[in-house]
Amino acid sequence: MAELGDIVNRHNVKQFEIARVAGDSRPAKDFVATEEPLEIRLGYADSQGKRSERSISITMRTPGNDEELAIGFLFGEGIIRRRQDVMLVRPCGPPAPNGLINVVRVELADDVAVELKRLERNFYTSSSCGVCGKASLDAVAVQGRFDIHADDFSIARATLGRLPAALVTQQSVFEQTGGLHASGLFSASGEIAAVREDVGRHNALDKLVGSRLLQDAIPLRGHGILISGRASFELMQKAMMAGCPLIAAVGAPSSLAVELAQEFGITLVGFLKPKRFNIYSRPDRVL
Repeated sequence: MAELGDIVNRHNVKQFEIARVAGDSRPAKDFVATEEPLEIRLGYADSQGKRSERSISITMRTPGNDEELAIGFLFGEGIIRRRQDVMLVRPCGPPAPNGLINVVRVELADDVAVELKRLERNFYTSSSCGVCGKASLDAVAVQGRFDIHADDFSIARATLGRLPAALVTQQSVFEQTGGLHASGLFSASGEIAAVREDVGRHNALDKLVGSRLLQDAIPLRGHGILISGRASFELMQKAMMAGCPLIAAVGAPSSLAVELAQEFGITLVGFLKPKRFNIYSRPDRVL
């Protein structure tokens, strides 16, 4: 576990003077997870073969692993499909007054055809967009390319139940702030292979998937993903795009998350506790 001084010196935690009330009120110091904007810029070859640039997203994130976040976001949106699609990913522009660089530029290979309509992100992002759940599943099916139904990954019940506690031991910033979500990649033996944290649940998973893509480790066969909150449709979509056979959530799933899991053969576990949890699809993988 990282030392407190190491954590405070990073950009992902800020210290504030507060009043702590416990019977009486007294001055104290508290450590809070940092939230800063991140702009993702895309460099690509247009239809005439000329290099173009476009700002495609601004998200509020906890600084750290920004390049992985950008790569994971693009992969989840179907803009990139493999490590070779990316020529370069790097922070760009001058630092903000606090010293952070809040822009990441991703340069795509010349042969990557960019479908800009996918970046509008308006086909399932809100219940008021006029798109039903079935249409959302159809949109995901168009992008998915891994046969998760055939993945023979399995894990023991007791091993699955120990994962939340194992994840917390690797969340150094959460330990100090209590304010971050986490996504953890785990093996059938219960080993936590990688953890990424962020104030945003989606960002944490994008960072995790982005780290795997940069290591040419997609699809995520033979592994599961543990998420520290609830299982939403968008988180399931990101995991499906990465070919992950099992998603375990500490919290509840949404109805559309369950439907997506059933449609694509993903084992979905919710309300995960040491000796109690629900399995919403493909229970055969939990032994």
